[in-house]
Parts: sequence; structure tokens; C-alpha cells
Amino acid sequence: MRITTRTRRTAVAALGALTVGAMLAACGAGTPGGTAGDGGGEDGVTTIQFWHRNFTPAENEWYANIVKEFNKSQDEIKVVDTEVPADAWDQKMKAAQAAGKAPDVYTSSANLLDLVNAGSVHELDSIVSEDALGQILDNATSISEVDGTHYAYPLLLEPQTVLFWNTDMLDAAGVDSGSAPETWDDLLDACAKIQPTLSDGQYCISPAQDAVTFAWSTVGQQYNFSGHLALTDDWASPDIDNDGYRSLMEQYKVLWDKGYMPKQPLAAYVAGEDFGQKKVAFKVSGSWMMSEIGSDYPDLLSKTGVGAFPNASDADGRTATTMGNFTWVVDAKSKNAEAAGKFLEWSIAGDPENLVPFFVDTQFTKVPVRQSVQDAVAASQEAADAPWSSIIVDDIAPDAIAGATYPWDVNLAVGTAMESVMKGSASPDDAIKTANAAIQTVIDRDGLPDKAPKN
Repeated sequence: MRITTRTRRTAVAALGALTVGAMLAACGAGTPGGTAGDGGGEDGVTTIQFWHRNFTPAENEWYANIVKEFNKSQDEIKVVDTEVPADAWDQKMKAAQAAGKAPDVYTSSANLLDLVNAGSVHELDSIVSEDALGQILDNATSISEVDGTHYAYPLLLEPQTVLFWNTDMLDAAGVDSGSAPETWDDLLDACAKIQPTLSDGQYCISPAQDAVTFAWSTVGQQYNFSGHLALTDDWASPDIDNDGYRSLMEQYKVLWDKGYMPKQPLAAYVAGEDFGQKKVAFKVSGSWMMSEIGSDYPDLLSKTGVGAFPNASDADGRTATTMGNFTWVVDAKSKNAEAAGKFLEWSIAGDPENLVPFFVDTQFTKVPVRQSVQDAVAASQEAADAPWSSIIVDDIAPDAIAGATYPWDVNLAVGTAMESVMKGSASPDDAIKTANAAIQTVIDRDGLPDKAPKN
């Protein structure tokens, strides 16, 4: 099944829109077209509604098949599958929640703490077995639990900050193409060597370069440079007025000032045509980009290096990678929560073989959240032809950090500061001062200290 540029870009754009919290309009539950959670059916069969976004063809096929196989596996629960166009997801979910007709089970990439605080999702501990919940790996805990209670079951993790490079272009410049630059100093040294070898219209690197993309993709880099994120642990104050955040912003200004990156994007951060068309030697994107290269630019597969994003010189082992995710949740007021839990557990928390086709057909660009599934996927015949799989799963994913759980407006204030410093419209001090004020407004407006995680 081909994964095209268009379908991947649409999918990730929808994911980003949801992450900023658009789902949190209203709490609701139940099934479309009827009373919330009204799952009565013929002959005592419980009917539950399952909604998922339209993603790539491979993913859509897997969703349709897993529902079909669950319905065949037993005769007590019938799952009705609804595939929602990505660009209509937010509107459709808001309307369903407001009307009390939300699906019993649905896919989510929203901030879990926000969903829990809004009372939108059902706890899973009473409807999913302890064994199934216990299989969730530690690096997925923050997207599945709040204060020790499970509210979501992850389908996958997906590194959002991965460095790709064209080995031919690096070799031509005398730059080591066997591994990723370890630090920003190494990256800048490589760009200095690569730049003289490039033709007009070619650049050393294509990174994030706008406020919105900086906001969600650089969470790992913020942690890498400063050792913390943009709020104090108690969420009472901004925490970006420090050398770490200043240094991170200044690195991007060097890329901009020296012409190592284009002044106008050659492609979206989530897309890879600039890399596929050999317009850049390095590309920063999510792990999903390898599926696009394999589908749209297969000749580049053997010439594409994949590695972790460079570190600050004093990172001391801290990651620079933000981890995206995708989970399944049960609606808070579903009258069929027990049946919903059984469907969720059978589909993504049960037999690992149920999940192998998903990870194989998406070309090993996503990370399973259970060790048994990772082992089953690695043992597949197709895995031998995807050397990037082990790099993503074993080298990048284990220490990547989840996206920030505080409100999106905090992220956006940081992203805006990063863009303004990079483009020279504000000094680091002025940009941080402006961001501090914006973040403090969010803290006061939303009463964040009362919503801070307890652990």
C-alpha cells in the first residue's frame, strides 16, 4: 500500500491541529444519532461506535480490518466503524460532543491532561485488564496516565524531530555520511563544508522555521538545551529566561544568517519533497518522512541517512527529540464503557499479531508501545529491508520526551520567540521578555498552578 505525500501531509496537519486543543469543546458521550451511549442492539448484542481519522491508505485499511476481525471474533459486541475525513474531524467531534452523541471509542492525539481536566474521557483501569495496561512501556506513561490512573491506550509513538541526510551530498563535501552530527557545532561545521558544493536553489538544511512548527517540534530541543521546559514544575511561572533558551534561539539564527537554510520554506516541515528533490542536504522532520521517501522517492532510500537530532554542547545526555503519539480513548459518559474497553483491549492491547500489519505497512516509521509488539514487528521479514527501523525504535525513541502537557498558548509563545530571534526581528532578551509576558497571561487566565501534574 503506497503512502503518498498528499495523504501523509493531510494526516499530520490534522494531528497538529488537534494537538492544540481543538477537541476540548464539550464533554459528551454516546453514539451518533441516538442517546449518549445507547448501544442496545438486536438479540442482546451491544453496539458501540468507533471513530478514527482518515489517514494514509495503509492505516485506513488496517482500521477497517481490525474492526472487521473483532466483530468476527465474538458475537456479543458489534463495533460500527466511522472513518472521518481529517479536515472535518474537529468540527464533527465538537458537534457530536455538544449534542451528547460522541462515539464510545475514538482516536486521539490531544493533550491527555486537558481531556482529563475537561472530564472528556473514561478511566481505563476498570474496563481494561491490569495485564494489558501493565504492558505499556515507560516512555508512553505520560500519554496514557494522569496521576497514576490510565485514561488512554497508545497505539503508537512517533518521533517528531529526526535528522535525515543525503549521503551523496555529504560525501561530495567531505562530510562523514555514516552518522548524524552529534552536536550543533558539528552540524554547523558540516554546513560550512557543504555550502560551497551546492548549486543555486540548494541549501544545507531544511529545519522548522515558523512559530507554529517551532512550538510543537522543538519541545525536545528546549529540554536538550535547558534541562527543563517553558514552565516551572508548579506551573506558576515562565522558565525560559535562561542561557539554555537563549542559546537554542541563537543556533537557529546562525542557520538563518549564514544562508544554511532557505529564507522561504521549500516544503512543509511534515513533508519531504525538498529532500526528495535534492534541494537540501539535511532535512529535519518526523520519523514518518521515511515512508514518503520510500513511496515517492525510492531511489533515495539507499542514499538517506537517519539519526538523532544534534545536541547542545552541554546537553549531558539529554534528548533533543519530541515524541508524538496517537492513542485510543473511551468517552467519559459512554453507557457501553465495558464493551468499549473489550474492543480497545482486543484490538491494540491484545495479540501482538493484530498490530504487526499496521507497523509493517506504515514502513516502520512508528514505534509500538509494547515490547511484545516491538519484538513481533522486528521479527517480520519486511523489517530486514528497513534498516532505519532499528534506528528509530532503538536509538531515537527510548529517551525522546513527550510533548508538553501545558496549554498550547505556552508552546506558541516560545515558538514565536524562536522565530523572531531567528529572523532578526527581536534580540533574544526582547523575545524572551515578550514570551514571558504572554506565558504569564496564560498562567493567570487558566489558573495553571491548580492544574499542574501532581507527579
